[in-house]
Amino acid sequence: MKPIKLVSGFLTVGVWTLLSRVLGFVRDATIVALLGTGPLYEAYVVAFRLPNMFRRFFAEGAFNTAFVPMFSKKAEADDGAHEFAQDAFSGLATILIALTMLAQLFMPWLIYAIASGFAGQEKFDIAVDFARIAFPYILFISLAALLSGVLNATGRFAAAAAAPVLLNILFISAVAIAVLVDGSVADWLIWAVPVAGIAQLALVWIAASRAGFRLTFRWPRMTPDLKHLAVIAAPAALAGGVVQINLVVGQQVASYYDRAVSWLYNADRLYQLPLGVVGIAIGIVLLPDLSRRLRAGDAEGGQHALTRAGELALALTIPAAVALMIVPIPLVSVLFERGLVTPQDTAATAAAVAIYGLGLPSFVLQKVLQPLYFAREDTKTPFYFALVGMIVNAAIAVGLAYSIGWLASAIAATLAGWVMVLLLWQGTRKFGPEARFAPGFGTRILKITLASIGMGAVLWIAALLMTPGLNAAGIRYIALLALVSIGMASYAMIGQLIGAFRLSDFRAALRR
Repeated sequence: MKPIKLVSGFLTVGVWTLLSRVLGFVRDATIVALLGTGPLYEAYVVAFRLPNMFRRFFAEGAFNTAFVPMFSKKAEADDGAHEFAQDAFSGLATILIALTMLAQLFMPWLIYAIASGFAGQEKFDIAVDFARIAFPYILFISLAALLSGVLNATGRFAAAAAAPVLLNILFISAVAIAVLVDGSVADWLIWAVPVAGIAQLALVWIAASRAGFRLTFRWPRMTPDLKHLAVIAAPAALAGGVVQINLVVGQQVASYYDRAVSWLYNADRLYQLPLGVVGIAIGIVLLPDLSRRLRAGDAEGGQHALTRAGELALALTIPAAVALMIVPIPLVSVLFERGLVTPQDTAATAAAVAIYGLGLPSFVLQKVLQPLYFAREDTKTPFYFALVGMIVNAAIAVGLAYSIGWLASAIAATLAGWVMVLLLWQGTRKFGPEARFAPGFGTRILKITLASIGMGAVLWIAALLMTPGLNAAGIRYIALLALVSIGMASYAMIGQLIGAFRLSDFRAALRR
């Protein structure tokens, strides 16, 4: 299997994810400008986050983590991959339909569980109503995630990566229609959630059907393979649940501070741009690739894939992290400060962005290291590590909240992220050479870090000189684009000079 496939797959997922994140910025900036950071926006954030939380718990955290390695090995050996996918699809659909029905009955308790600070306020009731409308999204998007796993495992990345783009287009369209007809932006927006889920499911279902995997709804059956999948998926579900508990803890702390839920959400959207483009893309492509190599006994190829993934991820992530820490206020101000968003909102969001930036490399490294376990169908070890991370996150978030307030949530998430990376790295010692980075990896990353620090110094000076332009309404977008371009150019030049990378490598990868 050629290493080029890893790079081309990463670029395919990365480009589509970049487009999705850019449209996501347009979506979120428009929504927050129209709704402000007050009760209506906070209710929308909590309601939309609820089905997404369960989606990551069931689909991405459990089913796909266990499903993709099993399916990849069956596809590699031509051993009943289609039938296995069909059984998994039917079983997941059954679980999700039951979950959706139960959630409708217990929605007030679910909202209390993730944002108890809303209790006794109008936004609590609004969040309950919004969540009842949005929650069926979990059914459609989780089935879409499983179909995306089928496509990714067979080397077809485009449709699955394009699905989030469709979601953002529908959200932006709903907001535009609401403005045109002078309707309620919040109402149009929340009804767009289940509609977007249906559209995403339709997109990947058509793509999977064309790839030869036409999956349909049928009464589920418990086969030996599905039992094995359930055994592997259970610890992964618990691990996914631990990660979601971390998010809930952070949101719970923030819900007791006025507008803090909005500030954390907007900061999360900003750091998710590099995380999505780099970390998630690497994770999606690396897991099926490692699974197939393990099946074929290709240890050398596995090590090459891991090293290449780590170098690509950190070469793009470390400079992004430095930028988030050095110039968060210009970024947040230009992207979000308009309409009902105030300078106070900008300052608060920027503080969280800088803290998340410090943790960004850890979040990406988790996406690189976790496939080493999942490709071996080992989901228990990451769960134990996630449990430790949960304890660290909860202790810091709750403990520091009494002294520093809502920012404790961001600090806790960052520190817990680095604890997870340390544990995942230590745990790979029990694996073979394919779980080790190739010689020279550490030196390369050190040079990338030095190049990023140099870029940070250039960015800091440039931001000071460009302050008038970044604050001028007519040219602020051009000024921000110029600032970003200066950062990219300085990083490329410094990196080339000190041997952190060769620009020809990036050009060759893009050509391939």
